[in-house]
Amino acid sequence: MPRPRKPATLFRYFNSSPEVVRLVVMMYIRFPLSLRNVEDLLSERGIDVCHETVRHWWNRFGPLFAADIRRQRVNRMRGFRHWR
Repeated sequence: MPRPRKPATLFRYFNSSPEVVRLVVMMYIRFPLSLRNVEDLLSERGIDVCHETVRHWWNRFGPLFAADIRRQRVNRMRGFRHWR
């Protein structure tokens, strides 16, 4: 009998934690910062990430995080509409 498979995670091949990846991408998206500015801010907080890594994570996870944010907004608006 085959073993049940674990659900695949988006971060399975990355050495950094998903929280750090989300923080980096959200900093770059949310604030008008350059890739190197994000790198500098993170190095001040003890997180050693290259600006090219920030770019790679933004290209890979940015659309996924944006879709999550849109989905959450729609769900909140649906709840608000039913509340009134």
